[in-house]
Amino acid sequence: MQIIGTNIISLDETASTNDYLMELLKSGHPAEGTVVITHKQFAGRGLDTNKWESEPGMNLTFSLLLHPRFLEAEKQCLLSMAISLGIHDLVHSKVSKQPVTIKWPNDIYIADRKVCGILIHNSVTANLLDYAVVGIGLNVNQDTFRSDAPNPVSMKMVTGRDFGLEDLFRQLCKWLDSRYIQLRMGDYKGIREEYLSLLYRLNEWHIFEIRGKATEARITGISRYGQLQLDERNGTRNECDVKEVKFLL
Repeated sequence: MQIIGTNIISLDETASTNDYLMELLKSGHPAEGTVVITHKQFAGRGLDTNKWESEPGMNLTFSLLLHPRFLEAEKQCLLSMAISLGIHDLVHSKVSKQPVTIKWPNDIYIADRKVCGILIHNSVTANLLDYAVVGIGLNVNQDTFRSDAPNPVSMKMVTGRDFGLEDLFRQLCKWLDSRYIQLRMGDYKGIREEYLSLLYRLNEWHIFEIRGKATEARITGISRYGQLQLDERNGTRNECDVKEVKFLL
């Protein structure tokens, strides 16, 4: 039975669907799989202080609630991987003529441009994940971006056609649900292997900023805790958290 998207809260506008869902958690017990979706999000966030630009009525901006209480806190990167794979599944099914990859840790790229961002807030109890609020912003029909984000793109810009948002949202929920079931069934090895195979710039030599220093390196893997592994020309291996490495695009 499908979990994700069976309970939908649709808002005309809100500051942040993640914040809205977090407030619901404080005041009650929304069911697992609950989705808060809005036509207009005017204070959407990305990583750290980054803002997410989304033209009203043109894209998919929503947050979903999960209770991955089967997953140990040290394996929480697997949830991020599973969500990334679910979104990749959808985008790849619609944009098959260009490469669709996952830029570590969980941005979805079409060629060298970002089509989707994911922001996950995890809560841990007794070394297990209690709940996760997953915010997703997928660029669908927007064809002009005005923010200073370096490389946004939408599915319409790539394919030249408009997409029905409601139908696309329903399809995305099914893809996400399928990947969440894979995670619940304990297929950690399969998730890791497929995620790694889809990594943006895997095994390619590029200049990265590693701990503040521009360094030529290539991505060679992901650690058991989800850190990005990069090897330098001299054989030095780096294992980096999110704030320790920047992709120079």
